[in-house]
Amino acid sequence: MNYRKIFNHDFRNTAINQLWRLLSGPALLILVPLYLSSEAQGYWYTFISMAALAVFADMGFSAVLLLFASHEFAHLKFNNQKELCGAPEHISRLATLLSFAMRWASGMALVVFPAVLLIGYFILNGKTSQINWQLPWLVYGVASVIVFINSIALSFIEGCDSVGDIQKIRFHVSVISVCVTVILLISGADLYALAFSLLAGALAGTSIILHRYKAMLGQLYKLTQLNSHPWFKEIMPLLWRFALSWVSGYFVLSIFTPLSFSYHGAVQAGQVGFSMAICMAMFSIANIWITIITPKINMYAAHRNTTALDQAFRKGVALAIATYAAGMVALFTGLWLMEGHPLIENRLLPTLPLLMVSIGWLMQLIINAMAIYMRAYKKEPLVVVSVLNGLYVAITTLLAAKYLPFEYLFSGFTSAYVLVLPWVYWIFRSFKRRSS
Repeated sequence: MNYRKIFNHDFRNTAINQLWRLLSGPALLILVPLYLSSEAQGYWYTFISMAALAVFADMGFSAVLLLFASHEFAHLKFNNQKELCGAPEHISRLATLLSFAMRWASGMALVVFPAVLLIGYFILNGKTSQINWQLPWLVYGVASVIVFINSIALSFIEGCDSVGDIQKIRFHVSVISVCVTVILLISGADLYALAFSLLAGALAGTSIILHRYKAMLGQLYKLTQLNSHPWFKEIMPLLWRFALSWVSGYFVLSIFTPLSFSYHGAVQAGQVGFSMAICMAMFSIANIWITIITPKINMYAAHRNTTALDQAFRKGVALAIATYAAGMVALFTGLWLMEGHPLIENRLLPTLPLLMVSIGWLMQLIINAMAIYMRAYKKEPLVVVSVLNGLYVAITTLLAAKYLPFEYLFSGFTSAYVLVLPWVYWIFRSFKRRSS
């Protein structure tokens, strides 16, 4: 086995970033219950879940942007100064694509984020509490706007076969955010730790992007003064499909903490948020193997190199599943060894719902990989699946939160994936036969 080829530049930087998250994530997960009350922990994770409403600003645009940038960059490369070299028409198209992306992102941010702040305010204000959450929520919302703009720029650059470089930037931003969080938590800043750490990371991310890619950004900016392209017409037929999938994804993954907060209280919301954070961390680490090959898969699809695409995909999926399974074993072994410890007492979901959540995320990992494969061809065949799945999870979770004991909150989540995974696999197999 060629280990040097497997553990390449993209993998190393992605692994470093995710390993940092693997270390820093549990550290924060420990610090949060140490320095926050159970009620404040509920507000903490509700902030994070409410901010996920930013999906209505993105609506899949970042994924579409990465896809289109990959198809253009398939004909280009970077020189030593990080300027683009290759066919002038593709450089020109990339320039106009970036310009369109930044205008789109700015417009969506101005529309969506004020609405997110207001919705969050009314939900958070629905509970009587002594927690000072109003100003932290405002700062958190403003920082989320900057994070969103940064994410669009990073998706564009990542599409230019720069997974490793982008993961390095994400690593630096994460280090800054985590350090600020730790310092402020220990200082007793409570929810301000979450808000100001996000703001610090967002501003750092903007600075790093402008510094490291100033040559390319300057090159593309000059070209936008001379060229134009009707990207709206080209992107919209695909974007609306991505948007439905992305919005449905919010209901599948992000409604549990706000519903727990509304129907069961801040303590239960903290348990849900804490448990989801652990499963999302396992997902992110396992998904390294898919993340590092995504631009390559897009480029193979652009060149119709099915053999290379399938080979990379099969290897990535196998490694991702194995990594997640190892994470599940480690999680439940650790909980068994720490049973009764005050650090985790009443901080995590009970064993059965936690198992349901972790299995659901494993199935999400597999579905996500198949979706990325099909989207590489600038197709989105999972619109109906995503919408029905989102509606099913939203309705069943709302009913469970309102009428069933807390332990059954995730029954709709897990049962949805049991139904959807075979359906997606059938669509995937049919898609492959048509594409080959």
